[in-house]
Amino acid sequence: MKKLVGLTYSDEERIRPYVAALEAAGLSVKPIPAGSDIDLKGLDGLVLSGGIDLNPHLYGEERHPEADEPNDARDETELRLLHEALAQDLPVLAICRGMQLMNVAMGGSLEQHIDARDVHQRYDVEKRIPVHQVEVEAGTQLAGILGNGNVPVNSRHHQAVALVGSKLRVSAKAEDGTVEGIELPGKRFAVGVQWHPEDQAATDPLQARLFGEFAGAVKS
Repeated sequence: MKKLVGLTYSDEERIRPYVAALEAAGLSVKPIPAGSDIDLKGLDGLVLSGGIDLNPHLYGEERHPEADEPNDARDETELRLLHEALAQDLPVLAICRGMQLMNVAMGGSLEQHIDARDVHQRYDVEKRIPVHQVEVEAGTQLAGILGNGNVPVNSRHHQAVALVGSKLRVSAKAEDGTVEGIELPGKRFAVGVQWHPEDQAATDPLQARLFGEFAGAVKS
């Protein structure tokens, strides 16, 4: 029987690439909508997907004019599930907004708007196309998956990690210093990435390895 992982979302149409990548890695997926009171009972792992900006009140700031109208129900659901998963040491894969939520959950903060449309906000190319490089830090869990050094990634975000959350380790950065990967040492698998590997996984074996290694942790 395949292991079952939860996948959080607010727009059902946007989770198809995540589901495809996770199923290709040998997992079954239970979508968890924003505002759900579902817990992790019966689930073997958690994936936090991309989406709109977090409410900056979560890290003690007022909303920037360029920031999205928050979805408090989604924030509450995902924070609850993330803390539950970490307490149980269930594997967690956090993508884009998910990585930002993971950082905030651990006491970190976000830069609410970065003006780098030519690098980080690339909506003018196919979602699977890499648009910049990230440098993966040697000795991290992410390096064990993707290797050390430069990895080509796509990029669709206007916010980024500012203060890194307690106990988290930065595992990758962009050329301009933007944090692109974080992880929580001591857990089976608690990895966050700022890019969208779900869009690359079908054509990029390296990005597919991220889902494969997550699946391996889930099955262990």
